Amino acid sequence: MNEFNPKYLLTDDDGITRCRWGHEPDIYRKYHDEEWGRPVADDFRLFEKICLEGFQSGLSWLTILRKRENFRAAFAGFDFNRVAEFTDDDVTALVQNESIIRHRGKIEATINNARRAQELVNEFGSLARYIWQWEPKSREPQTGNPTDAPIPSITQTSQRLSKDLKKRGWKFFGPTTAYAFMQAMGLVNDHIDGCAIREIVERTRKEFVRPC
Repeated sequence: MNEFNPKYLLTDDDGITRCRWGHEPDIYRKYHDEEWGRPVADDFRLFEKICLEGFQSGLSWLTILRKRENFRAAFAGFDFNRVAEFTDDDVTALVQNESIIRHRGKIEATINNARRAQELVNEFGSLARYIWQWEPKSREPQTGNPTDAPIPSITQTSQRLSKDLKKRGWKFFGPTTAYAFMQAMGLVNDHIDGCAIREIVERTRKEFVRPC
């Protein structure tokens, strides 16, 4: 394990050392501790995260997290079979819904992506089976312009995943978004060395049964 790096880690008032980004506010701390990096095989949760990552584009994840329950209500719990049936009237209503991000392009992309998700289910049996084939076999380096950050923002796998989904007609899912999705859904464990949650996530990943 690497030495404690205060640039990326912080010991909170509860005595737990966390990735600095997961320090506060409380909604972020809970997300960091209980969700981020833990492997997910539920199709609707995977679809939700793809969509919310798209809505985040140009915004902070905290903004989206605070509105997540509103998004779930607006998009039928991210059941892509229901979202795929949304009509132009639904788009108009969503654009007027002040509780979510009222971006017509992102709303229309979500409906489009729901239909593309159905296609993946028809081809692979589940969205999870498609997604988990992209789990890297080992840690990948940063692609593009490297920084001194301990974790990458784009990798070769995220580039390939983004490219494949784009070829399949998905929208608002570039390589940076793809890697953020991989981090959140547990395809990689990017909790910083020294973060107390890292070891918990690593154990969870070892026990996780990959879709096959």
